Amino acid sequence: MGSPATGMVLTMLIVTDEEYASDATEAAVLSARQHPMRILTLIPRPGRGPDQIDAQIKVGGDDGPGEVAIVRLRGNRSAHANSVVIPLLLPDTPVVAWWPADAPPVPADDSIGRYAQRRITDLSTSPDVPKALAERRAGYVPGDVDLAWTRLTSWRSALASMLDLTQGPIRSAVVSAEPDNASAILLASWLRECLNAPVEFRTSEGPGITEGVLITPAGDLRIARPDNNVASLSRPGVPDSTIALPRRPLPELLSEELRRLDPDEIYGEALLGTASASSI
Repeated sequence: MGSPATGMVLTMLIVTDEEYASDATEAAVLSARQHPMRILTLIPRPGRGPDQIDAQIKVGGDDGPGEVAIVRLRGNRSAHANSVVIPLLLPDTPVVAWWPADAPPVPADDSIGRYAQRRITDLSTSPDVPKALAERRAGYVPGDVDLAWTRLTSWRSALASMLDLTQGPIRSAVVSAEPDNASAILLASWLRECLNAPVEFRTSEGPGITEGVLITPAGDLRIARPDNNVASLSRPGVPDSTIALPRRPLPELLSEELRRLDPDEIYGEALLGTASASSI
């Protein structure tokens, strides 16, 4: 059985730079309304300044996190974040590590990640998505997950519903998205695994994923989302319809990943399947 996180008090370790620290901490605070947690945001600040630790600590109320600590590790202290974290961990309390931007090549081997049952990264913030995707794939350990995958939940649900309405085989599929969109690459890999059929990746102007097409002998089943919120569904012999397919905010994505702390095996299969992306 999986391990639901509902009702558990988590320890959330956020490792980030100044650029992402505020938004990431705020997203965790909002997620804490659904998932009680202690939040520790670690901001390494290597440089020529003095070796010191600066901390801001806030004790929350009933609706939100129990504690929020923002810790800046300056100078040589920046290389020893784990020495700050270890004394603050509670026994028998689940730990989640999150890197909103730059993530280590193998999160599970990182000095922070090794303490976490769940390790969250985000390919969408990488300046070089193909390189970062290759690193995530090579360094994957069960318990890793990426928010580029979480963003696909609505797309996967909509495409699965289309599959339920399909009679006959799926010959192939097409995923259209802006170039180097990590979510689209993962979606194409997931479809190949589900359909056991070729999947073509086509570039579009975006934003994000703009279309998913299932090609059958009877005609195409198509989900098209030209903007950020509403998608049209079309299939042979049936009037077109629309569904809400919004691009979800960061707190909602984080909350989804905190609902369960067991490994996401489907994500792992999709991630490893991106090794064949050149043939998609």
